[in-house]
Amino acid sequence: MAVAFYDLGSASGLKKLDEYLLTRSYITGYQASKDDITVHAALQKPPSSEFVNVSRWYNHIEALLRISGVSAEGCGVTVEGFAPITGEAVATPPARDTKAAAADDDDDDVDLFGEETEEEKKATEERAAAVKASAKKKESGKSSVLLDVKPWDDETDMKKLEEAVRSVQMEGLFWGASKLVPVGYGIKKLQIMLTIVDDLVSVDTLIEDHLTAEPVNEYVQSCDIVAFNKI
Repeated sequence: MAVAFYDLGSASGLKKLDEYLLTRSYITGYQASKDDITVHAALQKPPSSEFVNVSRWYNHIEALLRISGVSAEGCGVTVEGFAPITGEAVATPPARDTKAAAADDDDDDVDLFGEETEEEKKATEERAAAVKASAKKKESGKSSVLLDVKPWDDETDMKKLEEAVRSVQMEGLFWGASKLVPVGYGIKKLQIMLTIVDDLVSVDTLIEDHLTAEPVNEYVQSCDIVAFNKI
């Protein structure tokens, strides 16, 4: 069943999209596809930083369109007032390999031995890096994790505790929904969902080096893994 979005030109429409992308890297599936291009094209301008998840996704798709293009089919998406992207409309990288173009036509008056410009070298390196990163992401699995985050005492500001936890950012880490759960004696703990790319993020390292280390440990006493599931 195709995913549907409405009124993406309004704050309410962007909020819905932001909530949708809270636990997702792409509109559908685990790699960029025509569905991402359709939604990207439907946005008339870059989203406000107020919409954190939409901004993260938008900037990522922008980078892919500049470097390597997007060709995966996707599962289907509907955007009110906007036609889905077809195969012919999928964006491809603007960079052009001048040496390959010269080799295609030996009769052209082109210096086959001319040196690459700095821009051409940079574009080639970026394409190679993007291909390598894309291959790595396809091989990497993902896991869904539920953490119990415990405060020092009943006087700990739980709002600031959650802000401190979510301030930890790294490649392959995506924070999800959360709630406060009573423990006893007026103390509450934070239960928070997160999605990780297995090859990029270690939950043990996340807890030991970030969540229970300075400055987050001003609010966090300890963290426990409640559930860990492969996606």
